[in-house]
This record gives sequence, structure tokens and C-alpha cells, in this order.
Amino acid sequence: MQSITLGEVEIIRVVEWEGAFGPARRIVPDAGIEVWKANEDLLGPDFWEQDSDTWRGALQTWVLRSGGRTVLVDTGVGNGRERPSTPMFHHRNTDFLGQLAQAGVRPEDVDVVVNTHLHADHIGWNTVGHGPGEWVPAFPNATYLMPAADHAHLDPAGGRGLRVDDVALFEDSVVPVVRAGQAVLWEGEHRIDDNLVLEAAPGHTPGSSVLRLASGGERAVFVGDLLHSPVQIAEPSCNSCFCEDAAGAAATRHRILGRAADERELVVPAHFGGPGAFEVRREASRFAVRNWASYSA
Repeated sequence: MQSITLGEVEIIRVVEWEGAFGPARRIVPDAGIEVWKANEDLLGPDFWEQDSDTWRGALQTWVLRSGGRTVLVDTGVGNGRERPSTPMFHHRNTDFLGQLAQAGVRPEDVDVVVNTHLHADHIGWNTVGHGPGEWVPAFPNATYLMPAADHAHLDPAGGRGLRVDDVALFEDSVVPVVRAGQAVLWEGEHRIDDNLVLEAAPGHTPGSSVLRLASGGERAVFVGDLLHSPVQIAEPSCNSCFCEDAAGAAATRHRILGRAADERELVVPAHFGGPGAFEVRREASRFAVRNWASYSA
């Protein structure tokens, strides 16, 4: 397993899947082919297969050991889910819990689960199957931190028209946790401990958030889906196809990257393959990678 230690916090990377996902222009439609080609040194080969014009990414969870507790940042897609609109997520079967075990994490060891937002590929392992059509929290002793705004946005009781997949993910990955009394629906800011604080960062979804780490003079920010590709570092106004509020997402991206550059935060997106994380510097109205993360085995 790959790990980094920042101050007193150990960060362990657990990759559920990494590879080619789909057409680059579909994932980040705001960035034309000329933008990708202008940044090919930044993008290839870990983030873009130029010959097929395919976006490469990862599904992964970040395990943080902080203040004597174990914190999971996002929980991937999950097994056995009904996700007909996204074939890659539909009825998956991976050994994610086995991978966590290899990292020294048993389900009962997890104290906190952070869902940076409530999209399907960030909440799937919140629960596990417990008989036909029945789901229970995967981490029985954990508090699950969910953005209140996303919960309200996805709740079918709100009367908003929802996709079939959205209804399913709410029922199988959110409701069982709430029903078990393990969910905290937070808004604005939520401090986990002396090292970790959640902050609202809306745009990608109404409740999208970032998790900031500050320990021993070292800093990181886990940005969820603020970025899907490094092309958005070079062109931060470019949104992914999954951003629900285009203007809000772009504004949040500029703000969070600017602060990361000024405060030398390690930026940790949810879906970057390759090195997975980076430090950023300002470059006029855009940004550039200062250096990529390096890990110990």
C-alpha cells in the first residue's frame, strides 16, 4: 500500500480500480482537443491515452490515521448495486474490503467515514448487502459525515425529479446509514479533530465539500470531484460533465486551488490515477503542478 505521513497524520491510498474510463471530451467537455494537446506532457500517460483520446482515472479511498482514529475519505462504488445508467458501476464485484484489510483496516476499526459528496462512486461501500434488497452500514462503529445539502438534494421526499440511479443510491447507500443512527448531516464547517476539518465547497453538487488537513506545519486538502483531470489545473474554468452547477464549480475550483497554492497544501483529488496527488503553484490566472506526490511502500 502507498502511504504518506504529514505531521502526525498517516495517509494510506487504497485503489479500488484504475484505468481507462471513457472519452476525454465527454468527461471534461469544456476542454477542447487543443487544450488537451497543449497539456499532453502533464496528462500522459497516467491521465490521458492520446491515441484513443481516452480519460484515465481511478476509484479510490484515502485512509487517514489521525488522533488515534481511523478516517475513510469516500468509499467508492460498492458491490451489487443497481446502477443501470452507469454500466461500469452496475453490479460490480470487487475485493475492496480485502484491500482495506491489507492496509490494516477492518470494518470495525473505522471511526469516521467522510463522504465528500453523495455521488454513486463516493458512497457505495457505505453499506454492504444483508440479504436480498437489504443493506446495512459496512463500518458498524463509524460516524458517517454526509453533507446535509446533498442529502436534501437526493431525498425523493423532496419531490425533485431524480434519475433511477439516484433513487437507488440514496436507498442502498444513504438511508441504511441514517436509519442506523450513524449519519451526521453537517453544513458549513465540521471539525473532526485537531488535524482535520470539513468545509463546504459547493458547485459539483450542492453539498460538495473538501477535507483540510493541517498537522505539524504540513497541509493537504482532499478535494473530491473538484478535479477529474489535470487539464483542470491548467484550465480551472473547465468543468467535468458531472458538475451540477457549472459557474459554482468553476468558482470553487479557482478558490480552492488558489488557497492550496498560497498555503502549500497537497491537493488530493478523488479520481486521479498515477501519482494521485500534487502540490500546485499559480501561473497567471491558471495553475500548474509544482510537484507530484511521492509515497513510501
